[in-house]
Amino acid sequence: MAALDEPLKKILGGTTAKVLAEHLGLQTVGDLLHHYPRRYAERGELTRLADLPLDEHVTVVAQVADSRVLKFNGGRGQRLEVTLTDGSGRLRLVFFGKGIHKPHKDLLPGRRAMFAGKVSVFNHKLQLAHPEYELLDGDADSGAEAVDAFARQLLPIYPACQQMASWKIAKAVDAVLPSAQDAVDPLPGALREGRALVPLTEALLKIHRPESKADIAAARDRLKWDEAFVLQVALARRRLAETQLPAVARRVTEGGILDAFDAKLPFTLTDGQQKVSREIFDDLAAEHPMHRLLQGEVGSGKAQPLDALVLTPRGFCPMGEMAVGTEVVVPSGERAVVDGVFPQGEREVWRLVLSDGSAVECDDEHLWIVGSRETGERVLTTRELRGDLLGPDGRPKWSIAAATPVDLDGGGDRPLDPYLVGQRLAEGGGPADRLPDAYRHAPLKDRLAVVQGLMDTGGGPAGAAAVYRAAPGPLAGDLAWLVRSLGGSARPVPVRDGACDVFVTLPAEYPPFRARSDGNGAPTEGEPGVRRAVETIEHLGRKPVQCISVAHPSHAYVTDHFTVTHNTMVALRAMLGVVDSGGQAAMLAPTEVLAQQHHRSITEMMGELAEGGMLGGAERGTKVVLLTGSMGAAARRQALLDLVTGEAGIVVGTHALIEDKVQFHDLGLVVVDEQHRFGVEQRDALRGKGNSQQEKQTPHLLVMTATPIPRTVAMTVFGDLETSVLDQLPAGRSPIASHVVPAKDKPHFLARAWERVREEVAAGHQGYVVCPRIGDEEEAPGAKKKGAKAAAAKESSPEDVAEKRPPLAVLDIAEQLKTGPLAGLRVAVLHGRMAPDDKDDVMRSFAAGELDVLVATTVIEVGVNVPNATAMVIMDADRFGVSQLHQLRGRVGRGSAPGLCLLVSEMPEASPARARLAAVAGTLDGFELSRIDLEQRREGDVLGQAQSGVRSSLRMLAVIEDEDVIAAAREEATALVTADPELTGYPELRIALSALLDEEREQYLDKG
Repeated sequence: MAALDEPLKKILGGTTAKVLAEHLGLQTVGDLLHHYPRRYAERGELTRLADLPLDEHVTVVAQVADSRVLKFNGGRGQRLEVTLTDGSGRLRLVFFGKGIHKPHKDLLPGRRAMFAGKVSVFNHKLQLAHPEYELLDGDADSGAEAVDAFARQLLPIYPACQQMASWKIAKAVDAVLPSAQDAVDPLPGALREGRALVPLTEALLKIHRPESKADIAAARDRLKWDEAFVLQVALARRRLAETQLPAVARRVTEGGILDAFDAKLPFTLTDGQQKVSREIFDDLAAEHPMHRLLQGEVGSGKAQPLDALVLTPRGFCPMGEMAVGTEVVVPSGERAVVDGVFPQGEREVWRLVLSDGSAVECDDEHLWIVGSRETGERVLTTRELRGDLLGPDGRPKWSIAAATPVDLDGGGDRPLDPYLVGQRLAEGGGPADRLPDAYRHAPLKDRLAVVQGLMDTGGGPAGAAAVYRAAPGPLAGDLAWLVRSLGGSARPVPVRDGACDVFVTLPAEYPPFRARSDGNGAPTEGEPGVRRAVETIEHLGRKPVQCISVAHPSHAYVTDHFTVTHNTMVALRAMLGVVDSGGQAAMLAPTEVLAQQHHRSITEMMGELAEGGMLGGAERGTKVVLLTGSMGAAARRQALLDLVTGEAGIVVGTHALIEDKVQFHDLGLVVVDEQHRFGVEQRDALRGKGNSQQEKQTPHLLVMTATPIPRTVAMTVFGDLETSVLDQLPAGRSPIASHVVPAKDKPHFLARAWERVREEVAAGHQGYVVCPRIGDEEEAPGAKKKGAKAAAAKESSPEDVAEKRPPLAVLDIAEQLKTGPLAGLRVAVLHGRMAPDDKDDVMRSFAAGELDVLVATTVIEVGVNVPNATAMVIMDADRFGVSQLHQLRGRVGRGSAPGLCLLVSEMPEASPARARLAAVAGTLDGFELSRIDLEQRREGDVLGQAQSGVRSSLRMLAVIEDEDVIAAAREEATALVTADPELTGYPELRIALSALLDEEREQYLDKG
């Protein structure tokens, strides 16, 4: 390897070596040999000026058609314009100032040359500004050499820079190519032969100087295997080494704090959550460190607003009035007591609207027992329901079973016969008449008698149900309440003057209004209650919320409108399991706000179990402490003391946890929230605090992320982390058609986009228009230039106008639409700097259908649910990231009608930005889009500290495209390392590992 370690300066000279080092990061002969061509040009391909990509460094071969010097800036400046042609198109070259003299002499009409530069647009024409060039007609000194290079069948085009053109890099490669003979082949001979791979030396020669496309393919196959296999060996050795590291097995202990916690929680784990819990506890029980990535939402509280209602034996009581000892009704009809109350602070709240018009509010993590004909009974979160609300036919997919009807005793005396009460209300009920509480909160037979009195007097048959005609609003509400309390369904439909027709369906045991099957999920004879379909889920905004635990095996209770509900969680249980084993758990959060939120949530969920050693605390409890940088000195001292003595079993904190002075008694588990927000060194510093019985032990590690970033995806593909996934991809949503609208190239496409919005509104739907900017900002400093300087700047900076202009703004676009293509429609604006009340008013009006089009910023990206909105136009879509576009697009297609998303861009077709938009338009799969994002941004340095967007240490291997190679290499590497962990039989592979893993990278890899 000595020849490949040779500094380039010794072979190429100081000037060339300096440019290669500073601009391309190439220091040694080996670096340059592994700087592979980006593509290969054939003669015909090189001369096609018609296909030049914008904003890329290109190499072209063409003939000079015209050359002229022009004056500008009042005659004070001059430029040389050269026009090239090749039969397929024309390209302009431009040179300024003193730089025009040599090209003016060289580039005469009829001359043929190679040109290299970055393609830009000026006055709607492609051009190269100050390109480098190499003459090909033999008049120049280097002409014969260039002609020889050009005569080759395949011309390698290298990743270049402004300071070093592709053909100059090719010459440098020619100078070092003989050293390829000294390359040490890291692949074991048996593997190479078994996979039919060419030797490394041959691969290097063929990748740089191929004679055929088959040479390129053979070289690529071999070099991809080098990168994949050597890296997989490194990862396999790391995995093996981790199994040898000492870690305390943290086995689940029966009768401990975890069991006490589970016993009082209102949480029933879904199948997926049970599986994740088993994976985590299995890992924790091993005597080597867990190293697991938990992907998906992992919030702990599954709550309802304080004004939500909970059914008690005396009637409904607000959630905010629940207290330990309150008696409630569980879905089976039994009674149980509340044994835990868990305030969750303010959270985003959603409203499930059921098919009979009833509704229930909850947070996104709340659990629902729902059923469908296809899947049977399942437990789904609100979030999962939102993502999978409708079936392929556009009809509601899920329904919720009714609670078992029960006797109530909270109404007091009932002096009149309940049947007569119903008759009198039906005969003379006015707008203010209500059913007395004594008859609402009454035994089953009395409530049924009231319903029969009402229906016999004011009701009649209506298909599979019965209907009570024109009930005043309050009475309609009372009748619906009574019917639902009996396990039935009552759907009030407004008719006139505040009155409603109430369509009533009762379970089979209550004739004559019992349910009859309609073949679509309605109950059949003998079913205990009527199922109600979940029709829509609406976002309400933030509200104070809490959840309760019920001392009953079902952990469930009955909420508003007799709807069955209960809850779930995962990560905190892992921490409690470690505390049971005698260890401590630390949760690392990226911000103080998030740390405080986690701490508050955990302590509220645990109740007296979080007050170990304190007056009133549970016998099996522990302390839960918070540690952040802004804490007062006294509180900080106490927290540090609790950690070092072991009084605190759980600590939640920020970077303050990493400081040297923070010591643990026995740190058994590190939980890292939003792991991409922390550097590897920070995570390692916390893991390094493991200490058990005064012996150094590595704590187990659980990293959590809701949204994988490209580097996380890359490392996951490489199999570096064991991965658990909580959430599945949304399915069953109405289809969303996505299209790119090239506003500059084809302005009639944009006109058609506005026509489509009008068509959607005409069909009774609504639409969004999204802009990157509000439009009330002050102009950025330096945005305006005046006079001659502006002209000169424009002349000397021929950049794409679309890239340089300010992003389109909500306020500007809204005015243009109101007076232009959307004139006559009800258009409103929404952005983050509006007063909260104004924002609420606009959203309420839009949700109510009082507005046709909402022109907004990304304030609508999360938490907006208007099922009637079917169209979205995203202006300057190229200014948004892939995941943001996907999130925005998810605001349409939420109802039964298909959605339409139009991505408007002024970027040219050949630009990378347009390619990104085309990729987004091509798929609705969120995970696939994360893969596209990875392909766009590259993996970053997979072994280094960079997250993304920088030069990758993988030169040939692409994580997404080459998953098959990576999987096969992982299998081969694992088998080899298992058989020979020290690689004693593979000295060449050891050398390659040393070259790949310099000291810094090796430490990084070891830290995880």
